[in-house]
Amino acid sequence: MHVVATAGHVDHGKSALVKALSGIDPDRLKEEQARQMTIDLGFAWARLPDGDPIGIIDVPGHEDFIENMLAGLGSIDAVLFVVAADEGPRPQTVEHAEILGLLHVACGVVALTKADLVREPEWLQLVQQDVAALLRSAGLPAMAQVPVSSATGEGLTSLRAELSGALAGAVPRVDLGRPRLSVDRVFSMEGFGTVVTGTLTDGRLSPGQEIEIAPGGQRARIRGLQTHGERLTVADPGRRLAVNLAGVQASDVQRGDVLMAPGVYPASSRIDVRVEVLPSAQGGLKHGEAVKVFHGTARRMGRLRLLEADRLGPGEGGWAQLELEVPLVASPRDRFVLRRPSPSCTVAGGRIADLQPGRRHRRGDAGLLASLDRLLSSEAADRLLESAVRLGPAPPQEIRRVAGVSDEIASGTIAGLERDGQLIQLPGPGSEPMLMAESSYLRARQAMQDVLADYRRNYPLRFGMPKEELRSKAGVEAKLFAATLDVAERQGILERDGVRIRLAGAIPTLTSSQRDLLDRFLREVATYRFSPMSVKDARAMLGDDLFQFELESRNLVQVSAEVFFDGNTYAEMLDRLVQATQPEAGITVAEVRDLFGTTRKYALALMEHLDATGLTVREGDRRRFKIPAPGSAL
Repeated sequence: MHVVATAGHVDHGKSALVKALSGIDPDRLKEEQARQMTIDLGFAWARLPDGDPIGIIDVPGHEDFIENMLAGLGSIDAVLFVVAADEGPRPQTVEHAEILGLLHVACGVVALTKADLVREPEWLQLVQQDVAALLRSAGLPAMAQVPVSSATGEGLTSLRAELSGALAGAVPRVDLGRPRLSVDRVFSMEGFGTVVTGTLTDGRLSPGQEIEIAPGGQRARIRGLQTHGERLTVADPGRRLAVNLAGVQASDVQRGDVLMAPGVYPASSRIDVRVEVLPSAQGGLKHGEAVKVFHGTARRMGRLRLLEADRLGPGEGGWAQLELEVPLVASPRDRFVLRRPSPSCTVAGGRIADLQPGRRHRRGDAGLLASLDRLLSSEAADRLLESAVRLGPAPPQEIRRVAGVSDEIASGTIAGLERDGQLIQLPGPGSEPMLMAESSYLRARQAMQDVLADYRRNYPLRFGMPKEELRSKAGVEAKLFAATLDVAERQGILERDGVRIRLAGAIPTLTSSQRDLLDRFLREVATYRFSPMSVKDARAMLGDDLFQFELESRNLVQVSAEVFFDGNTYAEMLDRLVQATQPEAGITVAEVRDLFGTTRKYALALMEHLDATGLTVREGDRRRFKIPAPGSAL
């Protein structure tokens, strides 16, 4: 099934033509019928000569209802562009053509209505020339022009045939496995409950399926699906649907909401976009300007932040960020239209590049602008790589979604990028692997290597840099840092030593003078095993670097700011404590002091250290061993 929308000036016969083609009056509102003017969207369906059904969206032509018209053009396959043959293009004909051009509507047919009122062939030829020129100026493809009369039936057979031919060349709807339906109508039916309508894109829906109503986040279940009165067991992308929902009231849903598989599409208040200003837009667009954003059936107020200049003139294009008052649910590469709130007029359109930039961009950043160019590249590989860079390590499915690439195209492209080394596969938290862009890995790894090299020059006796300090100083995001560390370690470029990281092979070595000094120090410490010199005196004798070296070598154990023990002595003290401590009775600091023939200062420092490390637990003035001590018999 294909979806066709009308477009054209008010009173040029759009609704009458739809009724003549389908037998259905799209003007469903009493006010529309009384005023004989379309105010809101109307819906109908018809069959083409080959028997294929088409859904028809009839849009209002009056300038007062242009925003309702925009809600009807979000997911169409072709346009039925209506121009009255006795009048030719009028102001709303021009604006509708410009909007269709901004949305890059790729095919359609021109219906020259009221042809029965034209008596001079020359006049009809002039109208056709004007219409062809209008289509070219709006950036639309050439379209067949068919004179018709809804009153007499003249030309309707030819119009159906031309529509069939135009739709044969329409780009087929792709099943991306992530369905969404932009709601254009909501109502309640007795015996059924809440019903919404819209055009389904990007995936399938079926009865019983759980869906999310975004951006509000409510969950509902699909009770039933219909297309033009036909019940469906599954709906494919491209269908006009009536969806009967269970679990929500009609008041819970509104035009512009999106029905989607739960959690698939993010709701975004800030998006990166490419903007193209209409040549007819007086004054163009300026940085910081308030705009109305039209996407799918949604309408949002927002503010436009231009990233390259203070102003975009008529006919110019550039990168921008849209900051929206209400979050928008969209997909990368979706198109949108911008209107100026006052005076109300269409000024620009564009395409979405990134739905989750995360921050306000610095204006004039050449690297950012190149990155955005890649996100909207026509090459799937460019978009996938850039999406991987922006996401950091991420599941392939998430990279495909951000890149806006179908699963079929993405799977082969990703495999090729992995073979070329441009994407690196990592173990994921579940069954699905993670992917990381090689360029991100190399940048992060180089930053980490540079920091570690500086650290080694400054602290040649350290066994490595604390991991969190390295991440902070290298300026690498946590997820990318962890993945880079894993790959670099696997490649033998970096090494871990507990919570410390070092360049591979960068193990400190002592000079002979340092070794002699250390031997003298250790002999002195061994003399006063359970009551050694203070940390301050030890640092004065060895120097800070050599003392830290011994701590990291585990030859010394510092238990407080002032107390340390020789590593062998510390292990012996633990063993003796375990043997001397009754499981239920525990041990006091005084008993520890007497056990080792030392002073309270050392005994207290040791036991508080064991409390802090979790080996003991304090209960009043006694302590019990909570878990087996290292090297003990427990």
